[in-house]
Amino acid sequence: MSFKRLGDYIKLVDNRNIDLAVTNLLGINITKNFMPSVANISGTDLSKYKIIQKGQFAYSAMQVGRDETIRLALYKQDEPAIISPAYLVIESKDKNELIPEYMMMWFHRPESDRYGWFISDSSVRASLEWERFCEIEIPIPEDIEQQKKYVSLYKGLLTNQKVYENSLEDLQLICDGYMDTLKEMNLEPIGNSVELVDNRNSDSTISNLLGINVNKVFMPSKAKTTESNLVKYKIINNGQFAYSAMQVGRDETVRVVLYSHDEPAIISPAYSVFQVKKEAKILPEFLMLWFYRPEFNRYGWFISDSSVRASLDWERFCGIEIPIPDIKIQDAIVTIYHTLETRKRINEKLKESIKPLCPVLMKGVVESMEFEPVEN
Repeated sequence: MSFKRLGDYIKLVDNRNIDLAVTNLLGINITKNFMPSVANISGTDLSKYKIIQKGQFAYSAMQVGRDETIRLALYKQDEPAIISPAYLVIESKDKNELIPEYMMMWFHRPESDRYGWFISDSSVRASLEWERFCEIEIPIPEDIEQQKKYVSLYKGLLTNQKVYENSLEDLQLICDGYMDTLKEMNLEPIGNSVELVDNRNSDSTISNLLGINVNKVFMPSKAKTTESNLVKYKIINNGQFAYSAMQVGRDETVRVVLYSHDEPAIISPAYSVFQVKKEAKILPEFLMLWFYRPEFNRYGWFISDSSVRASLDWERFCGIEIPIPDIKIQDAIVTIYHTLETRKRINEKLKESIKPLCPVLMKGVVESMEFEPVEN
């Protein structure tokens, strides 16, 4: 096995959407994935767009140098799609000599992107034209079974990760479905179960200043502060909520977040801090699950006022009604949700761990190559 010129194994394909039978328009991004195109196609003649089939590649020669990425993606869906006429469609001349998935594995390597950037031209678009792309050399085992071995190993890892990811959807369905059934219960105003808390950072001992975003997540605040004005900021502790009444109507989101860290933090004095009353029969985590629901956001948006900030003031927020099931039911739902969140984090780690495997597998290919001795 030795490094082979890529152009000897691949060819261009140019099938146009002449009869307009294909409407699924896709683009490719710098992570080498297909994505729905964001192009405005109103009044566009889609008959000029190129059809891409399963096992073919879409390739964009433009901006390789700027992005330091070879924008190449392997199409894996059964149904054909269309891509911009500016893209190239590539396929293997003979899949018994070069398996498309094997070729894609090579181009998932950061080294391949760096090399593409290195050999891109000096034009404004820093392109890697087709002719130059074809000159790239990759290690191609002559025994097709060798290629199949590496592809099977990589695909097996991806399949296992996907199976794990699909199990998350089942858990999500259980969690969401059960929450939906609770709407049939007698409802109570939120205000019956919560109370405001106003502890200030009077001695400036806490400097961890946080804000809350539209995704109901705490984030480091971008506000400019000094040590002297930190005394005005509100302290939030584990198990308490931060609430912003402002711009609920504009964002169509009720910004409310449960703080779950042991160390206290501080938040803007414009926010409200509240907690579940000691006598209330509701878990803070269950209450936060209800706040996550899209219906809760839509209702908050609906009842927000007509001020410039489209606010949902505290009194109106407290008037929103929610179900309060038996504490054992709440605990079961919260446990399922925590399991779901833990598995989501594991799934992300799995995906991150698979990413570097292409370079590792391809390194194995290179190291297994038998070099012929050089004759003097």
